[in-house]
Amino acid sequence: MAHDKGLDNVAVHWPRTNQYYDPVAPAEFVDFGAIADRPEMAAPTGALALHIAKTGTVRATAYTELIDLLLGLEGVLYATEAAAEDEDPVIDPDGCAWIAGGLERFVEGHEKFGDLVTFDTVTEVLRTAISAGRLAEQQLRWLDQRLAALRDDAGNSPHWSFARTELAVLAGFYRRCAERGFAIFADY
Repeated sequence: MAHDKGLDNVAVHWPRTNQYYDPVAPAEFVDFGAIADRPEMAAPTGALALHIAKTGTVRATAYTELIDLLLGLEGVLYATEAAAEDEDPVIDPDGCAWIAGGLERFVEGHEKFGDLVTFDTVTEVLRTAISAGRLAEQQLRWLDQRLAALRDDAGNSPHWSFARTELAVLAGFYRRCAERGFAIFADY
């Protein structure tokens, strides 16, 4: 799914009151700016936090493959489920809570691997989580298929590199939307 502009996840008021969704004022996210001011903060984390604080928006393109893998669906941040039903591409507050919860569990599960999140560490965290589950064998086969599909023709894994703190900030954005009853409009 290639898009020229990229994907923005914009916090909007829910439900819409007219033909269009009204963006949430960035003031609802202004406290995210304090994260960027911490001297020990990884640059990508600070940049994401500052962008959220200034715009109430996440530039989501870089996170789409990871989120889809973590949550087990395609096009989560594109809101493709809603779009497929001829609705606006919107993630409602419950959907925001679901995304936040999945990210929060992943960030917690990644703690023992350090702050650098890569394809290999994501694989380890998911394998560990699945192995403890009820249908571990089936889910591990499903995971292997998903991981193989993300590799290129030469078998190379995606070059993901995120700071764990960056994903915690990302989770915080969706959690804030869920708690305050905001939705996400997928703008691409």
